[in-house]
Amino acid sequence: MNMQRFLISVAVMAATVMQVLDTTIVNVALPHMQGELSATPDQISWVLTSYMVSSGIFMPLTGFFTQRLGQKKFLFFSITGFVIASVLCGLSTSLSEIVAFRLLQGISGAALVPLSQSVMVATFPLHERGKAMAIWGIGVMVGPILGPTLGGWLTEYMSWRWTFFINLPVGILSAILVLRYIPDTPRSERSMDWMGLTLMAMGVAGLQYVLDRGAQDDWFASPVIQFVTYLSIVGFIGFIFHTRSHKGHALFSQEIFKDRNFMTASLLMGFLGLGLFGSMLLQPLMLEGLMNYPTLTTGLTLAPRGIASMFSMMLVGRLINRVDPRWLIITGIGIFTLGSYQTTQYSLVMGIWQVIYPMLLQGMGLGMVFIPLSTLAFSTLAPQYSAEAAGMYSLLRTIGSGIGVSVVATVLTSHAQYAWHNVGGQLQPFNHALSPYLNQLGLTVDSPQAIGVLAKVLAQQSQMIGFLDAYIFVTIAFAAMTPFVFIMKNTHSTKPPAAAMTAAD
Repeated sequence: MNMQRFLISVAVMAATVMQVLDTTIVNVALPHMQGELSATPDQISWVLTSYMVSSGIFMPLTGFFTQRLGQKKFLFFSITGFVIASVLCGLSTSLSEIVAFRLLQGISGAALVPLSQSVMVATFPLHERGKAMAIWGIGVMVGPILGPTLGGWLTEYMSWRWTFFINLPVGILSAILVLRYIPDTPRSERSMDWMGLTLMAMGVAGLQYVLDRGAQDDWFASPVIQFVTYLSIVGFIGFIFHTRSHKGHALFSQEIFKDRNFMTASLLMGFLGLGLFGSMLLQPLMLEGLMNYPTLTTGLTLAPRGIASMFSMMLVGRLINRVDPRWLIITGIGIFTLGSYQTTQYSLVMGIWQVIYPMLLQGMGLGMVFIPLSTLAFSTLAPQYSAEAAGMYSLLRTIGSGIGVSVVATVLTSHAQYAWHNVGGQLQPFNHALSPYLNQLGLTVDSPQAIGVLAKVLAQQSQMIGFLDAYIFVTIAFAAMTPFVFIMKNTHSTKPPAAAMTAAD
């Protein structure tokens, strides 16, 4: 890799890590924010919701603004806006302030991940595309995995405000490198498809709201959730028909939807987000809430998954030009599924290694899936569509992540409640196992303390059953990706002409 490409990679990697890290690093600090900003649990969740909704709406507009402003200026404006919004979030003194600044942060940072991917695709020649996606993928995958660790450390030893202030040095470095080394792209006068934007915003914002608030508001028992769901469905259906009937002026070029590799990879990326963020939700909840791990210890326990992902990404970056990428993806799915299956064997008496070992396998599998999947997604797509395609690719990953978090949270809650009623029905004097268990604790069925002891055990066991059922869902969802891999074309044997490779170098 020559020095120019190295510095470009550092610039976009810094921007990518900064944005992706911010989606998870704040989660750990929410309880501390809630107390200092005098917010209820329901209100403080808007710190996450506002960011996800604004980011989801503006992420698909990456291609439009790249054409209007050029990738260099647009990337610089996005980084600058994100850093300013981050500092303002850290300085917030009320809930309304931090929600407003999180909206701004989501708008500014929405393009960072897709635009950085587009820059890497354009910078590296075709025969080094796997290496480029490995470099980019490290930021995208490791960021959310290491987020809880870093967030826990900053919150415990400094302040929740530093989960935002940490973006300042990273953003300044990235902005300087962007101004100096990122090549610009030609600008074109492209008119905004306002109707398409409105319909897409209705669909994306509505879906994000429902996914984020559904579990708290009892899903479709809430009139608000019902209304927003209808709006979202109308938005998505209207956007599809509008795009088909306005080919020349649509928000997205129809060419990206016609590319089989891109669309299949985008859908698989949604499943990947579901499995990754679904499992990321479960681990901290189980370790902190059920097994009483300290926040920092929980973060350190999750770190090996990120390290394993980095290792496998570097390995795949070397293998991808020698092996059919589809087989790398299938191998990765198998390794992740094996690790996920191991989580279904968790228990309340397991040791620390039993927690870490499955996450190492998951990290290895994720790295092996992410790189070849991103490489295949853009392998048959014309270069002029890379920016808007990257926006759509990242959007589907974000939507998949939202669906994963919501569904896994619902499975966890509902199955824990079912287990509580089912197991609780067995706690009666006629159960022959009850008296021996209480006798070991120096109690009898008639002891006043027995009710408290049994209630605590029942709560722990029912929650553990809920976690195990949620892990089973994640395992099945990830394994279900396998048949779709073969829909994609094998581009392994595709080599660019020698002249083109020389010119690209």
